[in-house]
Amino acid sequence: MIEARGLTKRYGDLVAVEEVSFSLARGEVVGFLGPNGAGKTTTIRMLTGFLPPTDGTAVIAGHDIFGDPIAARRAIGYLPETPPLYPEMTVRSFLEYVARIKDVPRVERRAAVDRALERTALTDVRRQVIGTLSRGFRQRVGLAQAIVHNPPVLILDEPTAGLDPLQIREIRALITELTAPSQGDTQQTVILSTHILAEVDAICRRVILLHQGRKVVDAPLSELTSGGRSLDQIFTDHTTHDAADKFAFPSGPVVESESGSES
Repeated sequence: MIEARGLTKRYGDLVAVEEVSFSLARGEVVGFLGPNGAGKTTTIRMLTGFLPPTDGTAVIAGHDIFGDPIAARRAIGYLPETPPLYPEMTVRSFLEYVARIKDVPRVERRAAVDRALERTALTDVRRQVIGTLSRGFRQRVGLAQAIVHNPPVLILDEPTAGLDPLQIREIRALITELTAPSQGDTQQTVILSTHILAEVDAICRRVILLHQGRKVVDAPLSELTSGGRSLDQIFTDHTTHDAADKFAFPSGPVVESESGSES
């Protein structure tokens, strides 16, 4: 469903991503890990067609991002770190708009929006203006716009960034439900980019770790953590101590400090 072939992105002398290759089968849920500046978001932007690679290419659901870019983009449901929302629209009108621009056929559009609302637990606020929603509910709307056209591939970039602990648990539960094995060929392939190790542990079954723009780990989570090793140890083994200090969050529940920030 996703095949990256030597993806490289250079900005002059700076190499942001270098020769990153991997493939994902239907139904795989993969944690895309790395410290800030590792190249995660750059790689995701190349996969989704927002950023052209300097070298290499990718194939999404059988469509090359250069040879058939429109079909490749149609196969993807993308949630960037900041959800692309129109705060003055109601939840339902926004999803109807997204369904139109994603070419959901008119006869299927109402059902597609209803399904997205139901899957993301937004039915009760469907008539509410997006700008009046809490951040957690706005994140749900972002997920709903990513799945409204029922894409075979989901790419989620830091889906719980900035949320409080309760909202984090709710969004994780929602992603787990969205990525659970479903009916045969409707099962989606998912890339979940995050810096929270507990999130990968809770949701993903495979880990791809980037460091300084290169892929340094690509293996099933069960294999990596066999023998009692933690993701913290795995990360420390494959990155610099500086990066590990910034990244190796405890694998237990996220707690909130008095200032309201996560720790």
